[in-house]
Amino acid sequence: MKAPAIFPTLLDATRALGLRAWQTGPLFRKAFRSAAESVQEVLRAEVQKGNARVVADFLTDKAAPAVKALLLERMTIRLLARLGLRGVLASNVVGWILPFVVEKIVRAVLKTEAAAKLQQHPTVTNVRQTLDELKNRLRRAVAPDFGSKAEVLEHDLPELPAAAPTAGAM
Repeated sequence: MKAPAIFPTLLDATRALGLRAWQTGPLFRKAFRSAAESVQEVLRAEVQKGNARVVADFLTDKAAPAVKALLLERMTIRLLARLGLRGVLASNVVGWILPFVVEKIVRAVLKTEAAAKLQQHPTVTNVRQTLDELKNRLRRAVAPDFGSKAEVLEHDLPELPAAAPTAGAM
């Protein structure tokens, strides 16, 4: 009995999908890190200007819509410059990654006791400590083994198609 012709096509599609997933994972982590750094830079700049209360309200999701819009616009500009993309592609990437990162940041603040500290006493020191904690939390969210010195052994890596670049070629 002859095997149906669908199996080779299905196998090729599976390999292509695996290759795309393998390639987009690091790209997503890089975009996430860039967005998180852009958000951190804008919030730190606002704290340095003396707007600790504005940053505290933003982090606890109690800021006025105009303040949110202004901060998000600054974050968008910073992220666009950091990514180095142009046109519609840059707008699309920023449009889906920035809200995701901001949501993760606000949820991280609301899950901890930092939200209560920020609502009661939004001093520059409290806001800066909260931003440092958030930076570490986001780093662990993107790379959970950060600092553990865990390594992927060569024999544990999945087999990739011949056309895929190796880690050393990047």
